[in-house]
Amino acid sequence: MHYTETAYGFEYGSANVARLFSNEKAGWVMVGITTPKDDIQVYITKTGKIRVHSKTGEWIPVPKGGKKA
Repeated sequence: MHYTETAYGFEYGSANVARLFSNEKAGWVMVGITTPKDDIQVYITKTGKIRVHSKTGEWIPVPKGGKKA
């Protein structure tokens, strides 16, 4: 397994993790994870909420209890 730092993040195995955007005033950040087969964007609010987006749209978490809404 290789690890290499890049200008905006790092490569770890087949994953490239990079910082994408941020808004210091509003407190949110976006991080991207790219592999040869897929890529996602992770949006984190200043309160710590995480939203994950891919080419197919936002990933909606399964609520506690295990059934989709």
